[in-house]
Parts: sequence; C-alpha cells; structure tokens
Amino acid sequence: MEPYRVILLPGSVLPAGPAYGALLGALGESVDAVAKDLELYRDDAPPPGWSLDTEGDGVLREADARGWDAFHLLGYSGGGAAALALTARHPERLLSLALLEPAWAGAWDWSPEHTRLWHRYGELAALPPEQFMASFMRLQVKPDAVLPPPPPGPPPPWMAKRPAGISAFLHAFETYDLDRSRLAAFEKPVLFVLGGMSSPDEQGDNAARLSRVFADYRLEVFPGRHHFDPPHRAEPERVAALLRTHWDRAEAQALS
Repeated sequence: MEPYRVILLPGSVLPAGPAYGALLGALGESVDAVAKDLELYRDDAPPPGWSLDTEGDGVLREADARGWDAFHLLGYSGGGAAALALTARHPERLLSLALLEPAWAGAWDWSPEHTRLWHRYGELAALPPEQFMASFMRLQVKPDAVLPPPPPGPPPPWMAKRPAGISAFLHAFETYDLDRSRLAAFEKPVLFVLGGMSSPDEQGDNAARLSRVFADYRLEVFPGRHHFDPPHRAEPERVAALLRTHWDRAEAQALS
C-alpha cells in the first residue's frame, strides 16, 4: 500500500515540527507527510496582505512541488481555519479534511455565547505582551481546565513572532468570507477531533455548526483533553488510528 500523502498545518503558537512530532512518530511509515510551517511566520513580521488564503496558497505550492494532484489535509487551531478556507476554494485538491479544533469556522449561526467569546478576543489587543498569551489561552478552555506551565528557561526565539501572528489571525477571522455553500458541496470525509475540556462556547460551537454543513462528517471527542493539551500530542497513537481509518475511507471513496 502506498503511504498516505498528507499536509499538516500547525496552530498559531507551536511550529510544525514540535506540534506534530508525536503524531508523525505514531503514524510511522504509513504517511508521506509534510508538517508545514505557516507562511505567517516565514519572516519576522506577518507578510503584507496576509490572509487565510496566503496559507492555502502555500499548501498548494508544497503539494505541487511534490507532484501531488490530491492529498489529505489536516489542520490544528489557526491551521484548521486555513484548512477550511482551502477546502472551500480548492476542494478538488483534497482527498479528505481533518480538523483538530479549528480556531475559527466561519461567521454564520453563532450562538450568543460564541459571539460574546469573540468580543472578549477583541479585547486582547489592549493587553501588554506579558499578559496577552495567558489571557489568550484561558479563553479557549473550560474554567476548570489546567493549562500547562510555561517551559523553563528563556522563551524560544520564534515566540517573539507569536503575538503579532495571533493578532493577524484574529483580524482575518473578522474579515474573511468563508463560503458555507462551497463547504457544503464538499462530499469527501471530514473528521473533527475535539477536546472535552476545551471551551464549549468556541470548539463545541464550531463542531456543532460544521456538523450541519458537511455531508460526510465525524466528530471524535477526547474527554480529558483541551486546546493546549491536544489529543494529537497527548494521545498520538489513538489519533493516528482514527486518521488511518479516515484516510482509508477517503481513498476507497476516491477509487469508487
């Protein structure tokens, strides 16, 4: 059996290598995978005019360079939002879509709680940098979720880019027009992996709304996990097994 061709997009904080190292180790030789860093962080500051489409264009360049006409796409957090945008624009290039708690999933049918949460995200811009990340993380989990402590020692050099990058994502979520009708026309398998300790006003809302959009949609919940203790890092073997089943079904569908 040929390895699955997969491109994985990380979130707005960890680079792709540490974000997906455990998962790729669990998948082993079954994948021909690219853990692709975000275009957002290619330089010291976000590129002029950056949008979710900038990330999608980068994914397609990577696939074209490898000669992949079609591939499986997986995205976590901000990378999940970019994966949704690419799915709407170029569904013909994807064999399947896997969403690991996408940070944003369109602007339609928001619950009042989801709307209030996004107003709180908008208030983060006024915080000093030393408070920004802690507040950003706390909004994304349930009140009783335990967040991981900062790693010991000085922050890695790439961390200096993250506040501006997160702000760019938040701005994109306010302005991007994610086409629900084009997502609804996507008939290939979609897997949504959700941590049960993540904010129900955000990820629970995203999962429920997308279940009413995609024709072939599966939700898998990991009760004790959350956005900063995500299943693909905390339980990579289980997530790898889910993905193999997901990709097998997608490839069988593509051949039928």
